Amino acid sequence: MKIWLDGGLQDIESARVSVFDHGLTVGDGIFETVKTVNGGPFALTRHLDRLARSARGLGLPEPDLDEVRRACAAVLEANPMPLGRLRITFTGGHGPLGSDRGEHGPTLVVALGDTTRRPDSTAVITVPWTRNERGALTGLKTTSYAENVVALARAREQGASEALFGNTVGRLCEGTGSNVFVVLDGEIHTPPVASGCLAGITRALAVEWTGAAETDLPMDVLQRADEVFLTSTLRDVQAVRRVDDRELPGAPGPATAKAMRIFDEHAAADLDP
Repeated sequence: MKIWLDGGLQDIESARVSVFDHGLTVGDGIFETVKTVNGGPFALTRHLDRLARSARGLGLPEPDLDEVRRACAAVLEANPMPLGRLRITFTGGHGPLGSDRGEHGPTLVVALGDTTRRPDSTAVITVPWTRNERGALTGLKTTSYAENVVALARAREQGASEALFGNTVGRLCEGTGSNVFVVLDGEIHTPPVASGCLAGITRALAVEWTGAAETDLPMDVLQRADEVFLTSTLRDVQAVRRVDDRELPGAPGPATAKAMRIFDEHAAADLDP
């Protein structure tokens, strides 16, 4: 296995990042996860645009997107696989043991792992913790992921693959690594970015391709929606068959099944939409 680290390919056994890297010591970093199909990255341009937005939001130097593209291409060529998870990580680099950044410049890592297609449906839970829709990191895809780790562990304990958060005013927000959609009277809705959710790449494509409405939704919509589904890079569009103790029989329902079909058709027609 080969990864890209700070300018070139390296063996995974020998590649090393400093123990003083700010991404490790204080979570000062950003990342993107990109689905790859037969060596081709899906929606890479959108992912790189968001990487740059996250860097600006965190106050990191602007990543050299041409270098990131070269790194992605090199890693994909070195590690052929039919379906993969390409991870781009960009951190504040070597720094002091505090919140101030050092002067060494950023760290860029690009790595690839194989994956499998997700099941058509899954179970989710809601958790008591909230997303802060007014926080300094809101809308940024940062490596500060510990609260997602805690929530996802809670979901696994309860036989679910995802945990859903509300925000500080009790509105539906997002999952630990996904966006959430609901179907009400045949119409598809998803929380707006103002709710505090990440502007997911798959979310944006699903909205464009299905005509879903961005709607401010209360948390209890999950107990009355006709259908619920998730979107993310590796889930694409995935039906929800259970929310907490509520079963949604027949998932995927008709609106979700149509959204799944539309997404698959558009994604197959254009690898970089």
